[in-house]
Amino acid sequence: MKTVITFGTFDVFHVGHLKILQRAKLLGDRLVVGVSSDALNIRKKGRPPVYSEKDRMGIVAGLKCVDAVFLEESLEQKADYIRRVGADMLVMGDDWAGKFDSFSFLCEVVYFPRTPSVSTTSIIEVIRLREV
Repeated sequence: MKTVITFGTFDVFHVGHLKILQRAKLLGDRLVVGVSSDALNIRKKGRPPVYSEKDRMGIVAGLKCVDAVFLEESLEQKADYIRRVGADMLVMGDDWAGKFDSFSFLCEVVYFPRTPSVSTTSIIEVIRLREV
């Protein structure tokens, strides 16, 4: 059985998130997703997520293409997460291209192109502008 792993915040879930997860699932038998904790998101992006880690994990876990979800609490533990789930492949969006090549000794690393014109940051900005 081939296991694929990916990571993300998955805040303000949108079609781009869905597409990368569906495409990742097609590459293996099992898709495991690490959802960034609230604290990790604040460290990475300098802001709390719109939805709590519990809600984001619930949304991702509810997708038929996802087999398992866990809370990612540290960027420095990615290798441990890959080992823990026995991943054969790591899939990330190409906005991270090259940043995870160092894990190629553990598993195959694949970068998917992002869905054009879709980003959580731009969606949040549109919502903020509508509130003004």
